[in-house]
Amino acid sequence: MELTVTMFLIVLPLSGIAGFVDAVAGGGGLIALPAYLIAGCPVHFAIGTNKVSSGMGTALATFRYARSGYVDWKLTVPCVLAAILGGSLGAKGALLIEERTFMIIMLFLLPVTAVYIMKGHALSDEKEDYPIRKTMVLACVIALVVGFYDGIYGPGTGTFLILLLSAVAHFKLTKANGTAKVINLTTNMSAMVIYLMNGKVLILLGLAAGAANLIGSYTGTRYFDKGGDRAVKPVMITVIVIFFVKVLYELFV
Repeated sequence: MELTVTMFLIVLPLSGIAGFVDAVAGGGGLIALPAYLIAGCPVHFAIGTNKVSSGMGTALATFRYARSGYVDWKLTVPCVLAAILGGSLGAKGALLIEERTFMIIMLFLLPVTAVYIMKGHALSDEKEDYPIRKTMVLACVIALVVGFYDGIYGPGTGTFLILLLSAVAHFKLTKANGTAKVINLTTNMSAMVIYLMNGKVLILLGLAAGAANLIGSYTGTRYFDKGGDRAVKPVMITVIVIFFVKVLYELFV
């Protein structure tokens, strides 16, 4: 497929914004993937190339959060294994269940999620820690379920991971974000290998967009460090609104 200057002009700035959003609250793919489609990339090339660029940004965010002590590896490694299993099952389930069914479910789930974030304490650190065994079981179940969702549909995976790890497993917000990044990076890299093997990646565009994503991701991690809870909530609500509009568009337009 021939690359054009217009593709770079559209994809690079949006990939940078996506890296910022993904580092703070997850869901950067809601911005990055449509950018490739708007630029004229066929859908499989858009998904595959986005795995390269978003993976670069997620890798940086994962490294910075791990270095800052936001990743509890004793809890995260089992979550990664559960996510790989969930993603594999999700990919197989995608062949049996229509994507439209999940999108209809999202129309009801997303507004409820937004209200919960705004009114509740889902993203607050003011929660009692669970015993380590209970925390691990809940986190692995979340990784399995969201991994399944990522395999069968995908958009907003990082956002859902952060929200559920914080609200259900009682992770502190920093730990929830760090753990979500490790899980997301694992599923992202696995998918990227598959797309590369099948020749569905525009490598030059992906690397250039990845550089922009790295800049956005670096800025996002610094913003998160300074803003904490106040930084995440407005970005997460914005991501959910974008996702909701996207689902409406795909269902009815």
